[in-house]
Amino acid sequence: MNTINYPLQFEPILKERIWGGEKLKTLLNKPIVSAITGESWELSTVEGDVSIVKNGDLKGKSLTELIEDAPNEILGTAVYARFGKQFPLLFKYLDAREDLSIQVHPNDKLAKERHNSFGKTEMWYVMQADTDARIIVGFKEDSSKEEYLENLNNKTLVSILDDVKAKAGDVFFLETGTVHAIGAGLVVAEIQQTSDITYRLYDFDRTDAEGNKRELHVDLALDAINYNKVYTYKNYEKVENKSNVIVDCPYFTTNIIPLDGEVDFTKSGETFTVYMCTEGGFKIEIEGETYSYIKGDTILIPAAVKTFTVKGTASILEVFIS
Repeated sequence: MNTINYPLQFEPILKERIWGGEKLKTLLNKPIVSAITGESWELSTVEGDVSIVKNGDLKGKSLTELIEDAPNEILGTAVYARFGKQFPLLFKYLDAREDLSIQVHPNDKLAKERHNSFGKTEMWYVMQADTDARIIVGFKEDSSKEEYLENLNNKTLVSILDDVKAKAGDVFFLETGTVHAIGAGLVVAEIQQTSDITYRLYDFDRTDAEGNKRELHVDLALDAINYNKVYTYKNYEKVENKSNVIVDCPYFTTNIIPLDGEVDFTKSGETFTVYMCTEGGFKIEIEGETYSYIKGDTILIPAAVKTFTVKGTASILEVFIS
């Protein structure tokens, strides 16, 4: 294998969605070719959507190839011991021109039994929000399967769900089972378990260009939903030039680094680190080499890279496995 002592960037995997728009290009510099581009998958090993390195000696290699050849060096010793040669997380940017469907994700147990997959615990960091943009997260009050089904059948489901205004910088942490929908006018960075299992509950009766409605998964969702009220909004500190914890859960830890200057990092080699640049620009210096990044860039720092310096003026999400 070629050297892996540098930050890896990957070709974005762009996804058309009925609810997508063009902000991934205008705000995040993604090479979209469709006016309904909803997602840019930045780091993925989902079957059929595996990320390909776009820079340096390893250009053209897939993330799965890298892990197969050098799991400890890419993933880290602790991550490899826990997950084997699986990359446990999926990183995305989303542009919601319209509301996403109301949906839910199964937990690890259900996902394993039904789909041989991880569950999908996830978090959203709001990068841009139009005026009055909002999200749906869970029920307004503790509910039940019966109340949920009655409102679903009456097309009044939205009336019992919690509707929260969202602005840039807001963070929402969604455990599996939380009914949710990203609302129109939001651009978010999403960090989640490696899973593409979604149960769609309601899609506002909209149709695609051919007049077809998207498939719903009402029966599958019944045992996946948490019918209790949940609290998803995360408060966090923003101390400059420091890693401030936003989310620390069994599946990932996400910090925010409000960068204005220079910070030295020393890593243990137990986990990879991913940086998502949500504002501004920064540079990473490793062994005398300098690498530059702008808003919308996502960078995988292999676990083998243990010391480096980050400098610039930026807002950066820092993600790793604890």
